[in-house]
Amino acid sequence: MKRIAVLPPDISQKIAAGEVIERPVSVVKELVENSLDAGAAEIFIELFAGGKKLIKVQDNGHGMSREDAEICFVRHSTSKISREEDLSRIATLGFRGEALPSISAVSRLTLRTSEGSGEPGIQIEREGDKLIAVEEIAFPRGTTVEVRDLFFNLPARLKFLRSDSSELGMIVKYATNVGLAYPQIRLSLIHGKRDLLNCPPVGSLKERIFQLYGKSELEKLLEIDFAGSAGRVSGFASLPPHGRPDKSHQLFFVNLRPVRDRILQSALNQAFKGFLEKDLSPVAFLFLTLPYGDVDVNVHPAKSEVRFRDSQAVFQVVRRGVEQARLKVAGIKEVGPVPDEGATEGHLDEMRSAPFFKIAEDRKLFDQTAMGVWPAGPEKPSRRVLGQYLDSYIVAEDEEELLVIDQHNAHERILFEKYMEIDLRKTWPLKMSLIPLLFELSASQSVSWEENKTELEAAGFRVDAMSGRSYALKEYPDIFKPEEALTAFLALLEEMKESRAQDKREKMLATMACKTAIKAGQPLPREKMEYLLQELFRVSNPSLCPHGRPIIIKISRSQIEKGLKR
Repeated sequence: MKRIAVLPPDISQKIAAGEVIERPVSVVKELVENSLDAGAAEIFIELFAGGKKLIKVQDNGHGMSREDAEICFVRHSTSKISREEDLSRIATLGFRGEALPSISAVSRLTLRTSEGSGEPGIQIEREGDKLIAVEEIAFPRGTTVEVRDLFFNLPARLKFLRSDSSELGMIVKYATNVGLAYPQIRLSLIHGKRDLLNCPPVGSLKERIFQLYGKSELEKLLEIDFAGSAGRVSGFASLPPHGRPDKSHQLFFVNLRPVRDRILQSALNQAFKGFLEKDLSPVAFLFLTLPYGDVDVNVHPAKSEVRFRDSQAVFQVVRRGVEQARLKVAGIKEVGPVPDEGATEGHLDEMRSAPFFKIAEDRKLFDQTAMGVWPAGPEKPSRRVLGQYLDSYIVAEDEEELLVIDQHNAHERILFEKYMEIDLRKTWPLKMSLIPLLFELSASQSVSWEENKTELEAAGFRVDAMSGRSYALKEYPDIFKPEEALTAFLALLEEMKESRAQDKREKMLATMACKTAIKAGQPLPREKMEYLLQELFRVSNPSLCPHGRPIIIKISRSQIEKGLKR
């Protein structure tokens, strides 16, 4: 019996389109890249329902003739490559020749375009793979593409899209990257009636960062400009000791193309090692200019990842560029590792004012039997603290085993389960700011705040919108100090961006536990180590922290004796 058959064109085209167009942000990316490659000085993006119902991209670049407009919906048509050799030195953002055919195959699409040379413009309407109408229209120089009802003929794909706010957040993030890479263009993004981005053209990246992230972010950056053997790196990165509790503001561009790359991220983090406050990551807006032939942009369907011909040389350019900028600043102001304040005699008093003791002593949320002192009586507990290693790991014994416990992960698990109990009872103790904490949010963070406002308010964070990008934190959970509350709130915005609805509550509580848990590198008195050991084995899962990292390593007596050949 014949089991293999060639798919009909109407089905195969939809499958191919789905490989290129995964979600609304894919459409925006393809259309905006076409606008940039067309030399547009102005790009306007209009959305509705997170791009599911409407995506409209309008530009003033060089438009298309009627002949080009009609052929651009034929698969593999492109104006950007003509020979095989062109694939190894791609200078444009897009080249596939699949974007418009793929978008058209899964939507209701209207294209309006004109070269602006006195000839009439052209309007083409398509629905799926069907041509509906072609007509001449009066239209200025440029191109406008309207995409309506994305995946109307692929209900399975439509079903797997996220909420409108989540899809919108991805588009805002992409548009922000475009704004950073092309400060000389006018960029606008509207969702419904909300004006999310409105960036007039400016003369520098510095001015664009100010537009997108505000003055407070800009003041914490140092400028980078370094040329090495492999290429050049320019942009901005953290001014020590400032940083962020997450890596959401580590943005890399290779020949103006936004990319994700572990080599670049590793080089950045190594350059800042020992120069940032504890638990902070560097911010970076870094642009690499490399010979086109030294970069392969075809390793990822969306071209969000690249491969370097000499990755080690690129690593060194980024690392040395950041270090040089940092040393230049150090010539004016001494910059170095933050001293370990935990080694002072007053450390115990300092810890007693920290969130751990604030909850344990003030809020009576833990079982505090003698604050971790073992119960008196003939029966002694089987687990006993032996000491602390590297100010990060508690070493204990348990009958025939040696236990090595990550103190941060252990405390995080303990707090997480306590916070889960509080959350179920909805009895969060709150604190009101005597002076509201003012801060600024990027467009992407604003979208995340609006999407997760209900959950955040239920957890005790009350934030009021001020003017522009400014906001005020007026109330927060009593487990935080004021500066910790703002740091936790901003971390939650990033953490919850990519979370699905059913996961958001637990992820939020896990992040709150992480921000209030004791840190690695913090010396602990014996009574606190004993308290952690006791509480850890009362939780439902003492093996893993809420983020899935292991808490305990067990070394058996037999392993020790075998290693020592006893």
